[in-house]
Amino acid sequence: MNWLPQTVSGRVYAAILLLLAPAPLLFEWANQPFYLDLLSRALILAIAVVSLNLILGFGGMVSLGHAAYIGIGAYCVGIPSYYDYYNGWLHLALALSVSASFALVTGAISLRTKGVYFIMITMAFSQMVYFTFLSLEEYGADDGLVIYSRSEFPQWMTMESSASLYYWIFALLLLSLFFVHRLVHSRFGRVIVGSRFNEARMQALGFDTYRYRLTCYVISAMICSLAGVLLGNFTGFISPDMIGWARSGELIFMVIIGGTGTFFGPLVGTIVFVMLEEFLSLITVYWHLIFGVMLVALVLFGKGGIHGWLSLLDRKRDEHG
Repeated sequence: MNWLPQTVSGRVYAAILLLLAPAPLLFEWANQPFYLDLLSRALILAIAVVSLNLILGFGGMVSLGHAAYIGIGAYCVGIPSYYDYYNGWLHLALALSVSASFALVTGAISLRTKGVYFIMITMAFSQMVYFTFLSLEEYGADDGLVIYSRSEFPQWMTMESSASLYYWIFALLLLSLFFVHRLVHSRFGRVIVGSRFNEARMQALGFDTYRYRLTCYVISAMICSLAGVLLGNFTGFISPDMIGWARSGELIFMVIIGGTGTFFGPLVGTIVFVMLEEFLSLITVYWHLIFGVMLVALVLFGKGGIHGWLSLLDRKRDEHG
């Protein structure tokens, strides 16, 4: 059938999307609401990982402060809700505008550096956000802030039930994947990818790479803030812990597991990361050690992550006719 993906990776990704679409119905039929919650959390993080992959995988900008935008998005739900403002459009508008403003200012500074200096300065800005929310006693400080009701939308768009919230998450994930795909294949995206490999050449061709990279950084932050909005609604509780640099490190690992610079790799990498984290913790209290060894082995021996392994199957299939 010509409409089917022709590669192993394409068929795997298509199968995953087809399985994700009816997930609430399947888990309700199996009476397993816990696994729907687990999958919902994984897909929320996948949106953040897709946004990070845009600047890391395609743009070569290794940010160790991306979790700050998850926190910004979550607090843009929590703080208005604290004052009984539950309008979902308000929450989304605040998250997108605040994250864009913060990314524009911090990105303008960070992108004047490269390599390890860029990594450290993004982490520093993230820690500034962390300590800012940690100092806000009005909003719970390190005790966190409870969100008593989810963002309110018209009835046909409600996210009150677990299933409706899941479809919000799934829809925004698909939109994020589609947007990143279109962006990377546009003229703008080609400049971003070109700047990753040879910035001097792109500048010689007349492109203001700094402006392009800054715009990409801001777009990535805005997408990541959507994950924060969803996470705040999903957990009903937010705290500065979701902003720490260790959370940003986890997002980077998810990108690497799935495959940097790929479109569906981050989605698969996030699901694998969350599932391993959950099931290893059921086996032993020392699951962090096992998990850490697995991640190190993947980085050392799993070149290209899961997408790389699937691509290897494609090459072997082609070699054997």
